[in-house]
Amino acid sequence: MRIGRYDVHPVETGRFALDGGAMFGVVPKPLWEKTNPPDERNRIPLAARALLLQGEGRTVLVDTGNGGKFDEKLTSIYRIEGGASAMVSSLARHGVTPEAVTDVILTHLHFDHAGGATALVDGEAVPAFPRARYYVQAEHWRAAQAPTERDRASFFPDDFLPLQRSGLLEFTEGEGEIIPGVTVRLVHGHTSALQCPVISDGRNTLFYCADLVPTSSHVPLPWIMAYDLRPLVTLEEKRRILAQAADEEWILFFEHDPVLAAARLERTDRGLVLGRPVAVE
Repeated sequence: MRIGRYDVHPVETGRFALDGGAMFGVVPKPLWEKTNPPDERNRIPLAARALLLQGEGRTVLVDTGNGGKFDEKLTSIYRIEGGASAMVSSLARHGVTPEAVTDVILTHLHFDHAGGATALVDGEAVPAFPRARYYVQAEHWRAAQAPTERDRASFFPDDFLPLQRSGLLEFTEGEGEIIPGVTVRLVHGHTSALQCPVISDGRNTLFYCADLVPTSSHVPLPWIMAYDLRPLVTLEEKRRILAQAADEEWILFFEHDPVLAAARLERTDRGLVLGRPVAVE
């Protein structure tokens, strides 16, 4: 798909699994398990789907998946599949090497979004895309340096501190354009200052949902993760942004949906519902 300056491609970086109850918060299991069947440990399968943008002399990645730095215990807990090799293989299918990536936009620094930003070389975590600039909201960076007891387990310093030490980190401040043709919208319910990229050419608009709407099952307003620090803030952010997405016929790009990468919304007498899938290739 071509949107504005860029050819747009989904990039599969591997699969993982999280507790279904945590993924759906107050929604009862008999409802969410209909479309998200759990395994024997109550975990549901999830994608770690990045986005590749190519154009204007740039090769841009939005998020980087889990990466390949997990030990055996965490690999088992989160049922990690793929890792660093999955990202490299997916990029190679588009003729892209890690050295060719010019920009990496990290929506936030939780391990399933920023884990692939670094890789282990001789036991040391180093930038996985050594010639890229990495963009992180300054407010979110500060929150990641001092996480609460509630979200501490989501931040792995080896995913992001090497970016600062290597001089590749660039802080973004608020909403607006961060590279030509790519703007960001900020949401604060899931974590502080999560930046959702928006690519638009006036006819087509793609909104990278990240953890505002992690899967297509999370489109209904009350379907909110228990992981969110501020669920009532998430509720209002979803209400506002999804209404705009429906009115303006945006393409929603789902980072964690195990099946559906992208779709538009439709208004019905039951509220906003998923429309037909959109092929993003």
